[in-house]
Amino acid sequence: MDIIAILFYTFLFLLITLLLYPFIMKHNKHRATSKPKVPPGSMGWPYIGETLQLYSQHPNTFFASKQKRYGEIFKTRILGCQCVMLASPEAARFVLVTHSHLFKPTYPKSKEKLIGSSALFFHQGDYHTRIRKLVQTSLSPESIKKLIPYIETQVISSLDSWVSTGQVINAFHELKKFSFNIGILSVFGNLEGNYREQLKENYNIVEKGYNSFPNRIPGTAYSKALLARQRIREIISEIICKKKEQRLIEKNLLGNFLNYKDENGQTLTDEEIADNVIGVLFAAQDTTASVLTWILKYLHDHQKLLEAIKTEQMSIYEANEGGKMPLSWGQTRNMPITHRVILESLRMASIISFTFREAVVDVVYKGYLIPKGWKVMPLFRNIHHNPDFYPAPHNFDPSRFEVTPKPNTFMPFGNGVHSCPGNELAKLNMLILIHHLVTKFRWEVAGYNQSEVQYSPFPVPMHGLPTRFWRDE
Repeated sequence: MDIIAILFYTFLFLLITLLLYPFIMKHNKHRATSKPKVPPGSMGWPYIGETLQLYSQHPNTFFASKQKRYGEIFKTRILGCQCVMLASPEAARFVLVTHSHLFKPTYPKSKEKLIGSSALFFHQGDYHTRIRKLVQTSLSPESIKKLIPYIETQVISSLDSWVSTGQVINAFHELKKFSFNIGILSVFGNLEGNYREQLKENYNIVEKGYNSFPNRIPGTAYSKALLARQRIREIISEIICKKKEQRLIEKNLLGNFLNYKDENGQTLTDEEIADNVIGVLFAAQDTTASVLTWILKYLHDHQKLLEAIKTEQMSIYEANEGGKMPLSWGQTRNMPITHRVILESLRMASIISFTFREAVVDVVYKGYLIPKGWKVMPLFRNIHHNPDFYPAPHNFDPSRFEVTPKPNTFMPFGNGVHSCPGNELAKLNMLILIHHLVTKFRWEVAGYNQSEVQYSPFPVPMHGLPTRFWRDE
């Protein structure tokens, strides 16, 4: 009887299993297919991936073709790194704001060595918050309004030097010099000429090595850059020592660094200060110079708009007794046409095409897996050139900024806790330079092909926009 019962229950179990098998398999198949996969895309060649395609053509071409083929989320390989690129405002906000704790700032180690591992933009968390607060305080509107007379002096000096040559100049290179001097001003205040020239000379060497192949073979650009970076560190330490001896702690960025103490009374080390000073100088130069170069180009190409700006600026010029009085902070806040030109130039040029983050854990976004360790790149350029947000996006049209852009569709300075803290100073530089340029000078672009763009590493007009300046009599 027991054997019959066992056989009966065995038969019953096999029958139920047989009947349920299709449903079990269907459920398992559903579970297997529902597991998130990495986004679609192409990884290109081994190691180098699609780096050459990205940097050998106009960035609009590369990004737009990818988005058209794969959608707003796609994978690629850039500079040897597996990447996920995100081309929507929602995705940028996800990575940079609402879920920023899942992603960390990331830079190649070779570049980190040249700037300094303690620099603000390599960190997150408490240290980043403390340093960022110091930088923001130093570059806040309340602080930078005091710099207007000094910026004006630098603007006039630069414009006079461009005119005095009587020749065509590389506008981008000259604007880099101008931007570097403003960076020095914002960090150190009125720095002795000897120190300024030493910093400039060594910074230029660091810059040449920044995008070179990273090796330490003596004589290579990268090796020279490392040595120059050490000399910059020594120069900054000497400046710090001198200011401490003289008890001359000014209310500028360096002064705020020197005065800082945390809740335990700990101060910043000279190395931490030097790394962050170099980081600010690095961030201040190329980006501002690149945008100013594009502004020269756009105004040169749109003469009616140039006349409108000139009319706006001449009314301020005349109110200041023909330029005898300095610009006031209030006047720089009341240049609506000029301000819209700057915003449209930032959108069109999109100097920062994307930013790098790294997933610190596996992240699922819109059903796709972003594996831990992969780079994540919100594509500001794609968003800024999306016709859904900016009709006829390739037309230069400052009037579009008469209306505030939709949230997360205009991010020329990034977004979230790692957005650029110096954006107000950058815009102030542009406003002051445009004011003096259009009220006292004229310029023409020499032999420029509108379709040609070069990368150094930011996109600028070919050959740095060869330009000749002269006084407007």
